[in-house]
Amino acid sequence: MFYEDLSEYDYQDEDAFTDRESGFYALWYRPAYSRLNIGWLEAGKPYSTGPVPAAFVAKLKAVQEVQWMNVCLGLHECDLCPEEGAPEGNGEVRIPGEAGIAYAAPFLITHYITAHGYRPPQVFIDAVLAVDVEAWTSARWPAVPFPWVPDDAERMLE
Repeated sequence: MFYEDLSEYDYQDEDAFTDRESGFYALWYRPAYSRLNIGWLEAGKPYSTGPVPAAFVAKLKAVQEVQWMNVCLGLHECDLCPEEGAPEGNGEVRIPGEAGIAYAAPFLITHYITAHGYRPPQVFIDAVLAVDVEAWTSARWPAVPFPWVPDDAERMLE
């Protein structure tokens, strides 16, 4: 599935977080912020390449350890890799950017960076580097690792 970097995200109307510890509890809401696509790559479509800071990759991986966003039942395989052994993903990552903007990336984004040389836009790299991973790691249900969840978000508690 291909979306141009920094284009408006419109894949899903709502954002949904699933609690990684239970795998059951969830919350969802219609975001008040704009979502911009980052890293939705597809074979045959051009994408930017180049080196990225090691600290960026490490922090992005750390975010993916704690944030479980828009998880789907089906899996998406990397179609840039040979079919056999291609990694799979089934969720997304949300990274807060400047006021009112969140970046929406597929969970395979780290693979695209490390295996295929993808270089996301600098604004995304800067936004990832600005994430307070310690605060996100310490978030426990019903808190989630993302700062802009509205108080009236719907929650599945039982």
